[in-house]
Amino acid sequence: QALEDQYSPSRWSPRLDRDTIIDAHLAVTAAGTERARASAQTLLHVPYGNEDGEKLDIYFPTDPSETFPVLVYIHGGYWQCLSKDESGFAAPPLVSQGVAVVAVGYNTAPKGHMDAMVLQVRRSLVFLVERYPRIRGIYLCGHSAGAHLAAMVLSTDWTEFQVVPDIKGVVLVSGVYDLEPILHTYVNDALNMSREVAQRNSPMRHVTPAVPAACEVLVAVAQHDSPEFRRQSHEYSQALREAGWSVSLLDLAGVDHFDVIEKLSEDSYVLTQV
Repeated sequence: QALEDQYSPSRWSPRLDRDTIIDAHLAVTAAGTERARASAQTLLHVPYGNEDGEKLDIYFPTDPSETFPVLVYIHGGYWQCLSKDESGFAAPPLVSQGVAVVAVGYNTAPKGHMDAMVLQVRRSLVFLVERYPRIRGIYLCGHSAGAHLAAMVLSTDWTEFQVVPDIKGVVLVSGVYDLEPILHTYVNDALNMSREVAQRNSPMRHVTPAVPAACEVLVAVAQHDSPEFRRQSHEYSQALREAGWSVSLLDLAGVDHFDVIEKLSEDSYVLTQV
């Protein structure tokens, strides 16, 4: 029961009760994405594979130069809900600064399983690199389950893909980096992970030594994330640091697991600025 509480982010917000905060989050991110689609030049539902979930939404910079950086956003939803269709809310402040934003879709559970989701996110990056030679540096941003998937990208052996994406930065927001505790909670009902699958897909267990000129990693966590979420962020950032990665931990005051990412639609928000 203690683990159930710790891994139920909706129980920890001082703003809203647990029954309304998820609906509120859906409403805010969906509305923000609608605004982004209305204001930016977009390419929606671009397939990067043959599966239903393997599609991207691309928000192009307002004033694209010859080359441009891209922020690839990987949504949360505990690997079983949300989609790219509510994941464009962070685009407006970035496209106005010459950055393209890509919202990645993947097959959520129960249709998708953990190994497949990790592979889909990796393949989406390969697709972007091959399809858009004008991209100058990839920055990954993942929230919650999406932060887990982004962290798994850091441990990718790219030789099997014959493409090495130029990942310059990774922003991990309120993520889960060790899946073992999840096995003992309601979250695993849909995921149906074995211990072996959980271990194979835990970034904490697959921290690779940083390569020279490796990307910068920002691990962000909310003041009102649960103690377990906060512990995981601290321990994962420490593990990366010990492996030689350039990593900083940003502890964001006054926000919970949900508005920590929702506020990326605001120019003045500290995480948007970083």
